[in-house]
Amino acid sequence: MSERITVIGDGGMGTICAVMLAENGQAVTLWSAFETQAQELLRHRENRRFLPGCKLPDNIDITAEPAKALDGASLVISAVPTQYTRSVWQGLTPNCPAGLSVCSVTKGVENGTLLRPTEILADVLGDKLCAAGALSGPSVAPELAQRHPASVAVASRSDELSRRVQDLVTRPYFRVYTNRDIVGVELAGATKNIIAIAAGMLDGLGSGDNAKATLVTRGLAEITRLGVAAGARPETFAGLAGLGDLVTTCISPVGRNRCFGQAIGQGKSVAEALAGVDAVVEGVATTRSVAELAAKFGVEMPITQGVFAVLFEGADPQAVRDDLMTRPLGAEA
Repeated sequence: MSERITVIGDGGMGTICAVMLAENGQAVTLWSAFETQAQELLRHRENRRFLPGCKLPDNIDITAEPAKALDGASLVISAVPTQYTRSVWQGLTPNCPAGLSVCSVTKGVENGTLLRPTEILADVLGDKLCAAGALSGPSVAPELAQRHPASVAVASRSDELSRRVQDLVTRPYFRVYTNRDIVGVELAGATKNIIAIAAGMLDGLGSGDNAKATLVTRGLAEITRLGVAAGARPETFAGLAGLGDLVTTCISPVGRNRCFGQAIGQGKSVAEALAGVDAVVEGVATTRSVAELAAKFGVEMPITQGVFAVLFEGADPQAVRDDLMTRPLGAEA
């Protein structure tokens, strides 16, 4: 049975989610925050800015009008960058029906509040929110647009919502597993972007594959420590939302966070590196939030602190790399 599903956010991930839902026979509305972009999408039936070459099926409606986007929606996919999630949804809430189910595909932690995306949604929507979930894992949008195989996890405290999203989004090339650990799934998705920035810095410095493997392994260790301190299950970080997404983000040649980090490693300033990426680099703001979370929970996160030092304190990437390699020795655990 076909549902009416709305995707909020017309970036690469929002667009490919709309495409996969439409391929599964659902009636989909893709909402853009900007009327000019909505008209471009309608004119070309293609997101030429964020996902060029991926055609939009005819059963995707496109609008910049909140009332039109949300009228009759039985499920909403939120694909808005973390630091804009609150303001966007504050504008949408008056048009939201009661009993709304929302699945977030956003990866980050809000500055100031230190809330995860589904927590922001709960804070803004209040009683209008029936259930919230998070879809996360190794899912680079351009690869999905080419129908390359990928697997992700959907997490929610509502088993019904998890199974529903699993059924609605799964494609022959896109396999969805369910997971009840929404804290772990969201924190894994957020923190891996910080490690990806560090991976890019190593690439920019020409540090080699041994260094990259070391970074990914020790990065996984520190984000797992944070997750467990925040109430997540450790095994989540060994799964698709954790290790899976971490590996992809650290090696993908098109990953925004890695590319940004590479530019930093090659000597560009933060502003110059950001200007070279035509999309939001979630890991930059997330680094600030996660550094605060680490302090809040008393968790040691040396890689995150190193990235923070480069981004916000003007530290030299090579000096930070060398400092990490000469820290006091200890056990691997």
